Amino acid sequence: MAARSEVLPLRHVLTLPPTGPAVRLARETAEMVLAEWGISLRHPCVDPALLILSELVTNSVRHAAELSETVTVLYAAGKDTFAFAVHDRDPRQPPLYGAHAAAPGTGLGTVVELTLSLGGTAVLRGDKDGGGKSIWITLPLSPVGPVAG
Repeated sequence: MAARSEVLPLRHVLTLPPTGPAVRLARETAEMVLAEWGISLRHPCVDPALLILSELVTNSVRHAAELSETVTVLYAAGKDTFAFAVHDRDPRQPPLYGAHAAAPGTGLGTVVELTLSLGGTAVLRGDKDGGGKSIWITLPLSPVGPVAG
């Protein structure tokens, strides 16, 4: 897939404690900002995006709460793209791709599989100090045909 060079001018940041309600609040905030940005909640990528977001926030709550005082969600959009990142301060960086990646049908495996099926990208970025990470999901808002596998 070609790299996207589009600037994403629409931004919103949400910082939450790593507790159970964080998942619901992250989803509700996504719905709110998408509506404010004029992106229909009926767009075919919205429901899968909310599922992906829920899984990533759940992972931060379950696996990073001991090392991370907060979970931060960054939402961004442009004309043809919706992107979001979930950040925590747990230094462990789970592989998203390759032989050591999570198996399909498991949390991160499902995230990557669903993202790719929508024509999107999933990228893990470590913090410069090595003390945390963000998982970025970028999804196209333009129609996408079936992805060859």
